[in-house]
Amino acid sequence: MQYRRAFTPGGSFFFTLVTQGRKPIFSNPEAVEVLRNAFRNVRKSRPFEIDAMVVMPDHVHCIWTLPPGDADFATRWRLIKTWFTKHCDPELHGRRNASRQARGEQAIWQHRYWEHLLRDEIDFERHVDYIHYNPVKHGLASSPIEWPYSSFQRYVEAGIFPPDWGKNAIDFAGIGHE
Repeated sequence: MQYRRAFTPGGSFFFTLVTQGRKPIFSNPEAVEVLRNAFRNVRKSRPFEIDAMVVMPDHVHCIWTLPPGDADFATRWRLIKTWFTKHCDPELHGRRNASRQARGEQAIWQHRYWEHLLRDEIDFERHVDYIHYNPVKHGLASSPIEWPYSSFQRYVEAGIFPPDWGKNAIDFAGIGHE
């Protein structure tokens, strides 16, 4: 069976990208900064909105909204992953298997990524909540406000969430993807 991605021009999409072998390369603040620069660089030539995002030690979740008439998130991800790989500390490059060596690929990212077309406002909100609660779910913070690599602070500053949102785990019983 062939997997088909949902290409919807101007759509909003939830993504999950995982590092190769779940190596915790984003435990290093410098690597997170290189990832931010990769996003900035690609957005200059291929704009998109980052509606929500969290960078975890071994994976990234985010929501993008593409410009009207544009459905090409695949090229954007390829460019971001390539830019990061070229500019990150070579120590982060994992061991390459024979297949990766033959294609000249580094072992930083898993080949594939998860993408989900957000269907409506409720779906969008559920995924924003999931993104912001992810550091708490993984035991890396006791509340979303404590995690430095997230768009949560931006949501607090905009008045969308109170700073103490997410401290009560019972509020998130229905949130889950991984």
